[in-house]
Amino acid sequence: MPIHTLIPHPDFPPLAVRGVSVAVAGSHELELMYRVEGGGQIVWPNVAIPQRADDLWKTTCFELFLRPECGTGYVEFNFSPSGRWAAYAFAAYRAGAGDLARAIEPHVERAGTEISVRCDLADLPPVPMRMALTAVIEEAGGRRSFWSLAHPPGPPDFHHDDCFVARLPAPERP
Repeated sequence: MPIHTLIPHPDFPPLAVRGVSVAVAGSHELELMYRVEGGGQIVWPNVAIPQRADDLWKTTCFELFLRPECGTGYVEFNFSPSGRWAAYAFAAYRAGAGDLARAIEPHVERAGTEISVRCDLADLPPVPMRMALTAVIEEAGGRRSFWSLAHPPGPPDFHHDDCFVARLPAPERP
C-alpha cells in the first residue's frame, strides 16, 4: 500500500498540523487512509447522515482527483470526516462540471485523526489514471491550510495539472 505525503501550500501554512499522508490501495474499490499529524486544533465537521453534499471543502475535507492518462476530462471526489461526500465530473480544466453519478456511494469514516475512505471506481474507464490527492484542513480560529502532492504557482488550485503527480494503474479485470 503506497503512502503519499502531502505538502501545505506555502501561502497558507498550517498552525499546528505537522503533516498529512495518504495510503492508497485497490483499483475497482479504492481504499484511502488519510492521516493528519498534530491535529489538536483541527475543526472536525460533526458526524452527519452519509449522503452527497456540496461545499465540503469549506472546512476540513479530503479529496481525490482522477484523470485518464490520455485525456482532459477528470473526476473529483470530496470526502468529509462527517461521512458526507461529493463527486463531480469535468470535461476539461474547471469546465463542463456536473455531478458524477455513483452506483455505490463512497464510505467515509473518521477515527481520531485518521479518515478511511472506500470509493467504488468500477464505473470509471478501466485505464491508467493520473491522481491528485489533496486536503483542506481547518484549524481553530478559521485558518485553513491546503495540502497536495504538489502545488502550481499562485493560489491553491487542486484542479491544476501540476497536482496530478501520482499514478493509479488500470484495474485488473477478472
